[in-house]
Amino acid sequence: MRKRTIFISIAIVFTCILTGCIEKTTSKSNERKIEIAKTDISEKEVIATDSIAYNKKLRALTNGDTTGKWPVRHQPYPIKGAILPFKRIVAYYGNLYSKRMGILGEYPPKEVWRRLNIEVKAWEKADPTTPVQPAIHYIAVVAQGYPLKDGKYRTRMPKVQIDSALSIAKMGNAIVFLDVQVALSNVRDEVPLLEKYLKMPHVHLAIDPEFSMKDGSRPGTKIGSYDASDINYCSDYLARLVRENKLPPKIFIVHRFTQRMVRNYKNIVLHPEVQIVMNMDGWGAPVLKYDSYHDYIYREPVQFTGFKLFYKNDLKRPPHRMLTPPELMMKLKPRPVYIQYQ
Repeated sequence: MRKRTIFISIAIVFTCILTGCIEKTTSKSNERKIEIAKTDISEKEVIATDSIAYNKKLRALTNGDTTGKWPVRHQPYPIKGAILPFKRIVAYYGNLYSKRMGILGEYPPKEVWRRLNIEVKAWEKADPTTPVQPAIHYIAVVAQGYPLKDGKYRTRMPKVQIDSALSIAKMGNAIVFLDVQVALSNVRDEVPLLEKYLKMPHVHLAIDPEFSMKDGSRPGTKIGSYDASDINYCSDYLARLVRENKLPPKIFIVHRFTQRMVRNYKNIVLHPEVQIVMNMDGWGAPVLKYDSYHDYIYREPVQFTGFKLFYKNDLKRPPHRMLTPPELMMKLKPRPVYIQYQ
């Protein structure tokens, strides 16, 4: 198992802008005590009329799991307008400046949409009971291999590039995720700079612990991390935006493929205004991806789950193929509600 974990960790680093060495990881299966944030949301704003459908969908996502871990107990019902778990999100990931960081930078917008629509139809066929919501997942703050003027090792994408990502999304009625790689900065300094976009009903947030270098290391030389306090800051921030601007719930993606990338997961606070997805984004052979999902997503339940597929890197090792939607629907417990393609 340790060899498999190390393989996955090494793999993900090489998919990004730098290479590096990997931390040792361990697995824990302790139960989590859910804390629900205090809120001024009235009962009328919560999906009371859909609570039966919500619970039924959560049970279906467990895919027969009988351990009691899933669905997460005592989680709050979302306010009206929630996408999850009523739809499954299928996203294309990347940066428009780079062909190496994901499919968004590899093809012109029309070709991106031709390919994304193929994946959408494949997931609709694999799970006819769950409509698919397409998404554009754009890296808005990118970790760098050099310090830049302020020494923070990250580049904030110009507004014109973010606007271009929103325009691509509009072509297919997609939602948008803005992804943040803080490097030597932090979420408190980076996330509020995206507020103009996060106030839009269809724009959501993602953060990548891999490039959160709390010890001052250069991004790519080791795997970074976020503590629950970092995740709670982002979630609190999103919840406030939702309340103040009368928005539907925000979806908040947290990437993960090692144990230490997310610290103190039991302290993560859930909000009716925010839906948190822990996204397994390591690459490799199917068995390795299954192991990582089990060890770092299944064993440490937060709220919802995601799974990442790589068009190129998943093919590098035997059996040289990507996992298919039917396989993921059958094998994964719980079933992911967010699917990301790079």
